[in-house]
Amino acid sequence: MKLYCLSNDPNKPCHILTFREITMMLDCGLSMQSLLNFLPLSFVPSNKLLNLPNWMPSDTTDPDLEGELKENGDRVFVDSPPEFCPPLDKLIDFSQVDVILISNYLCMMALPFVTEGTGFKGTVYATEPTLQFGRLLLEEIVIYIEQCPKSSFATQWKNFVHKCPYPLNEAFKPKSWKQIYNMKNVNASLSRIQMVGYNEKVDVYGALQVIPASSGLCLGSANWVISTEHEKIVYLSGSSTLTTHPRPMDHHALKNADVLIMTDLTQTPISNPDSMLGVLCVVVGLTLRGGGNVLIPCYPTGVVYDLFECLSGKMQELGVSNCPMFFVSPVADMSLAYSNILAEWLSSVKQNKVYVPDEPFPHALLVKSNKLKHFKHIFSDGFSTDFQEPCVVFCGHPSLRFGDVVQFIELWGNNPRNCIVFTEPDFDYIEALAPYQPLQIKVAHCAIDTSLNFTQANKLIKDLKPKTLVVPECYTQPPVSAPNLTELVIGSHVESSVIPYKWGEVINLPLKRKQGQAFMDTNVAQKIVPVEVKPGISLSTVTGALNVKDNVHSVQEISGDFVPNQLVKYEWGSLNITEFLQKLSQEGVNDAKVESLGGNVIVIHLQDEDALIQLEDNSTHVVCNADENLRTKLRNVVMQCLKKF
Repeated sequence: MKLYCLSNDPNKPCHILTFREITMMLDCGLSMQSLLNFLPLSFVPSNKLLNLPNWMPSDTTDPDLEGELKENGDRVFVDSPPEFCPPLDKLIDFSQVDVILISNYLCMMALPFVTEGTGFKGTVYATEPTLQFGRLLLEEIVIYIEQCPKSSFATQWKNFVHKCPYPLNEAFKPKSWKQIYNMKNVNASLSRIQMVGYNEKVDVYGALQVIPASSGLCLGSANWVISTEHEKIVYLSGSSTLTTHPRPMDHHALKNADVLIMTDLTQTPISNPDSMLGVLCVVVGLTLRGGGNVLIPCYPTGVVYDLFECLSGKMQELGVSNCPMFFVSPVADMSLAYSNILAEWLSSVKQNKVYVPDEPFPHALLVKSNKLKHFKHIFSDGFSTDFQEPCVVFCGHPSLRFGDVVQFIELWGNNPRNCIVFTEPDFDYIEALAPYQPLQIKVAHCAIDTSLNFTQANKLIKDLKPKTLVVPECYTQPPVSAPNLTELVIGSHVESSVIPYKWGEVINLPLKRKQGQAFMDTNVAQKIVPVEVKPGISLSTVTGALNVKDNVHSVQEISGDFVPNQLVKYEWGSLNITEFLQKLSQEGVNDAKVESLGGNVIVIHLQDEDALIQLEDNSTHVVCNADENLRTKLRNVVMQCLKKF
């Protein structure tokens, strides 16, 4: 069994697992850190961004590089449509992938890169919410980028990246970055997904079985159990033990695995989600009371549902419930609609509301009462009419590189009464704001990440008791943001051996196939004659034709035109020395000398015949000087002293 790591970001995982001649991809996350190196895309031309000065390395005069890089303060940005860092495609041919298992909608953003134009012919498995919300995320990002086309693409800067200032000079593999896919590829990749339910057993070419178990992170998120009759592998990605709106995490299905692959832990190890939510509510309340607006860059699904619920209640308490909330996204309407109809994937508290005249989420009531208004874009019909200040706006993209958030920063960025609140943990907020500086708007960092933290992860590992634990190498070291907090690591566990891995590595996992399952034809089974070799243990030979089809082994009756030797017998047991010497005497061999060499090894010397017989637990050796008749005689005596079946 081998594991390939194709992603440099453990929170946007992509792995290849090869097992029993099956090649599986575990998630296909898309690293978007590359976006922070590009200038924002704006569908309304920004004088500030247009007037940024060009930047060139001091020792370079290449005319092809002219205009590709822009400078703002101490940062340099690429003036081009943004590019993304797809999974590594050098280690494995994607056309050889048989199955892709998707854990949650945030871990499928690279799916079109993997399945389209690569010769991929396999099957993708995901839950219904993962498919539906993943579709919204994919569509949103394509719409955002396509609505702001650029006339040219910058390419030459990648040859001079080592001469650029920090952080551009530390960009990860920029020559492997790709432009975003189109909607045709999005739809084609999504059409390959086969929906599965929690605890549904899915057969993979007869070789193994995969089962999704609730991971508790978001609607439809799953951990995957990959099993055979005798082996169990668990892939744990993006899980949460906190009580929010999704169905709780299923621990039982993950226990006692031979191998546990753990990734996608929290990106905010020193922050508490509940504390951050409390700070967020206070910041929003104070800003609105002061007559300012609040801008919250977000994804169109996920934690945003909890924010609607918490903020609406807090705004009521603080007496600012008359301030409207706006949800602006090309997929806002679909997101709100889907969240209220996927009842089976919700927590029991939310599920119970479905069976009474109530909505699972309060945002449905907020929409009906006009306290939450949703629009596709800020230029959509009705937005300018309904828009009033002060207000709270939720919109994308959290990277601040495209989407309606770019226009709101232009609109509100120079007013210190306004506030931008960062709740998504995927992007460094200082780097996200860098191309817009200088700004007067207040900034609050309240990153809310409900994924497992290191304390929870270590406790979970202790409870699950895997034989082997496989984790990204960075999880075995304290985070860069807190190098002295040595407790923020995946520690050693008595019952588990820990194997770290990193980007581009191929590691061998210590799982050897020791047993396999075979089915036997009833006609073959009826001819079995068991022989008891020990109390409670019987053996028998089986004569039949072994057939292997779709990784299923079966022993079938041999056809009539083939007649095997029915008299074949197999010896077993240990040799009785006294009986053996008596048999030798009957054959006229009386000069046997027995010598024990220790360790259950006995040597019998036949001095007159110049021969030697060495007896061990599992073998017998007859040594004589080219006397084939004597060797045959001695062999027959040995066989007579052994039991047969």
